[in-house]
Amino acid sequence: MHELSVAQALVEQVEDLASQHGATGVYLIRVRIGPLAGIEPELLAVAFPLAAAGTRAEQARLDLVMAPVRVRCQTCSAEGEAQPNNLVCGACGDWRTRIVSGDEMILETVELDIPEPIVS
Repeated sequence: MHELSVAQALVEQVEDLASQHGATGVYLIRVRIGPLAGIEPELLAVAFPLAAAGTRAEQARLDLVMAPVRVRCQTCSAEGEAQPNNLVCGACGDWRTRIVSGDEMILETVELDIPEPIVS
């Protein structure tokens, strides 16, 4: 299950952000995943608590947002959604398309607990 190493890398990235901002904890981690990213969202959700144990992200909610597959036709220049196993143009039916989105895994949002500065 390579999702555990993906979850560990995600937690490392979130920990770096938390350190940069002086955060004491993490509330939410939102990740956009396309169906062509090579990641099983269910397995990532199972692996995340293991990777986050003992970190500032331990209590964070992992929100996985599924991105649609979008293609741009090289023949007619139309852009639209496509099925992961059928990347043809929805406008003209041509198979010469380029993937615009749906193969990504992007850290979209991190909500941090940043203590208020003490003013004397």
